[in-house]
Amino acid sequence: MKKTIVACVILVAVVAAGLWMWLRPAPDDSLITLYGNVDIRQVSLAFEGSERVREVRVEEGDKIKAGQVLAVLDTRTLTLQLAQVRAQTEAQQQALDRLRNGTRPEEVEQSKAQAGAAEAQAELAAQQLRRLRGVAADTNGRGVSKQDIDNAVAQLRVAQANLEDRRKSLKLAQIGPRQEDIAQAQANLRAADAQAALLQHQIDLGQLKAPRDGIVRARLLEPGDMASPQRPVYTVALTDPKWVRAYVNETQLGFVRGGMEAQVSTDASGKRTLPGRVGYISSVAEFTPKSVQTEELRTDLVYEIRVLVDDPRDELRLGMPATVVLQRQGDAPAQR
Repeated sequence: MKKTIVACVILVAVVAAGLWMWLRPAPDDSLITLYGNVDIRQVSLAFEGSERVREVRVEEGDKIKAGQVLAVLDTRTLTLQLAQVRAQTEAQQQALDRLRNGTRPEEVEQSKAQAGAAEAQAELAAQQLRRLRGVAADTNGRGVSKQDIDNAVAQLRVAQANLEDRRKSLKLAQIGPRQEDIAQAQANLRAADAQAALLQHQIDLGQLKAPRDGIVRARLLEPGDMASPQRPVYTVALTDPKWVRAYVNETQLGFVRGGMEAQVSTDASGKRTLPGRVGYISSVAEFTPKSVQTEELRTDLVYEIRVLVDDPRDELRLGMPATVVLQRQGDAPAQR
C-alpha cells in the first residue's frame, strides 16, 4: 500500500514538473544582461602658486558647484608688488604723454633766447679779438702780447662752439621728439602693463575654484599650510559623467552598438532603473577581470564597454556594483 502511494506521489511530481517545463515562458533572448561597477572621474585640485593657505572653505562630503571658491591663498605680497608696478606704469604713461605732446612753445622760446645770448657772446669775442689785433698792428706788436691775442682767439672759438650748440638745441626743440623715442616709451608702457596683468593673474589664481560640479572626497590641506602645484588641496569626485564599466564576450559583441539604450539598476535602487546608453566599446580584447565573472570564466576573452548613466538624483557611487540590461540590435557587428 505504501509503495503504491509513493509511486503515485512520484508520478504526480513528474507530471507537474513536465507541465511546468511545458508551460513556463520562454527566456527572452532579445535582452543582454551584464554586470559591472560604477565609475566616476576624480580630480585633484591644487593651487598654481606657492603661497601659504589662508582659507579652506569646504569639508569632505560637501557638494560643490562649478566656479565655487573652495580655498584662498595669502596674496598680500603679490598685492603690494602689483601696487608698485601700477605706479611704474603711471610714470611710463606720463613719459609717453610728454613725448607725444612734443616741445612746449615756452621751451622753444627759451631755446631761441639762449641761442641769441650765445650769438651775442660770440660777436663780443670776435670784436675783442679784432681790437687786440688792431692794437698789435698799430704798435708793431709792442702794445699787446701774443698771449693776450691767443686767449682772445680761444674765447672766440668757445663762444662760436656754444653758439652752434644753442642753435642745434633750438632746432631740436622746433622738430620735437623722435619717433624712436616715442616707440621706446610705448614699449616700456606695454611691458609695465604686462607685468601688472601677470601679477593680477597670480592674485586671481590665489582663489581655488571648482572646475565642475562634484563632491569633496578628501580635504588635504589646512589654513597655514604651504601650498604648491605638487600638493593638492582637495580630491573631488565629479557628479557628471557617470558610467558603468562592464564586459561582453565575443558572441554578445555582435549585438552591442555604440549609442544603444540601456537600463541600469543597483541593489540600492531595487526595481527602479536608471536610463543609460552605450558610450564606448573597446576595440581590444582582454581577459575577463576576476572581479566581474566567475572563476570558470576568468580566462575567457571579453571586450570592455562603458554605459553612460543619467543619474539626476546622484544615487550612484564609485565602485558600486550595477546590472546593465541591453536590447539586442540585430546581427550586425558592433561599432567600435
